[in-house]
Amino acid sequence: MAVVRIPLLAVDGGGTKCLAVLVDRSRQEVGMGRSGSCNYQGIGEEAASRELIAAIAQALEDAKARNGLTTLSQHQTTEQVEWEVECAVFGLAGLDTVHDRQVICGMVENVLQSLNVNVRHLIVENDGFAALLGATGGKPGILVIAGTGSIAFGVNEKHQTARAGGWGHRVGDEGSGYWIGKQAIMAVLKDADGRGEKTILKELLLPYVGLTRVDELFNWTYSSHYSVDKVAELSPLVSQAANANDQVAQTILQVAGEELFLAVRAVMDQLEMKNKQFQMILQGGVLQNDERVRELVIERVNRYASQVVIENAQNAPIYGVIAKGLAYLDSQVDGK
Repeated sequence: MAVVRIPLLAVDGGGTKCLAVLVDRSRQEVGMGRSGSCNYQGIGEEAASRELIAAIAQALEDAKARNGLTTLSQHQTTEQVEWEVECAVFGLAGLDTVHDRQVICGMVENVLQSLNVNVRHLIVENDGFAALLGATGGKPGILVIAGTGSIAFGVNEKHQTARAGGWGHRVGDEGSGYWIGKQAIMAVLKDADGRGEKTILKELLLPYVGLTRVDELFNWTYSSHYSVDKVAELSPLVSQAANANDQVAQTILQVAGEELFLAVRAVMDQLEMKNKQFQMILQGGVLQNDERVRELVIERVNRYASQVVIENAQNAPIYGVIAKGLAYLDSQVDGK
């Protein structure tokens, strides 16, 4: 069995996709793989493991195809190779509690073992903290994410960290794409009952999910077609309705913005950053694509702490994961 040595394996696994990147000593990417969501809270441990395996295996095969690994024969498959990785960093969604850490670390170790990947130093952390590091370059800042889910992370000048929100689609994720989509479904049902205001959301949502009647929407929510990702896909329809002056849709987006601001404010207060200058990074489809939500968050934050510099995320979260691994590798060199 051939042995191939790789300095760094970086994995960014969120609620939408999983990205695995191999990096060499010159900090160049030598392999990349991509798969679907690997958030075990949303799809289960077994399915999350499959997605992790798919992304990492693809990255390993990509490294072989690029001919960057001269010790690997063109006729040897990934299964016939033992991979020696000096440092592996996993930034994974769903790592929110001590129990989550136990589950995810066990899952990661099993995934690596199944791929014949031996890791000398393993780092597993929440994907949000990795994204924060990538967005701020390690400087004080707050990252607010509103994509499929939502959360706010922060780090101050003392390198203390804090978070708010991100408690999952069942009991949290306020202001996220899923939350907005769920509110839209509820609004359609309330309208049909006569318990809520009239809204054009019915005319937008039903065709999108392939339905014709409101009562079918109820059945859809308890069918196999219902998923967190599918509900999050409804978020742009709420924006469309709001742009058509639908008051119900506008209220949903206003509350979404208020909830995201509350998460930012909570992190700011925990880290005593209100009177300090720092970056606030906006990331995720809701904040990047819905002007109403984005502008409301910006307006509320500026009113609360006017010295904050607000920017859209420039670096993808994977760069934060890579930066974490490179920092470890550099520390090992400096320590010799």
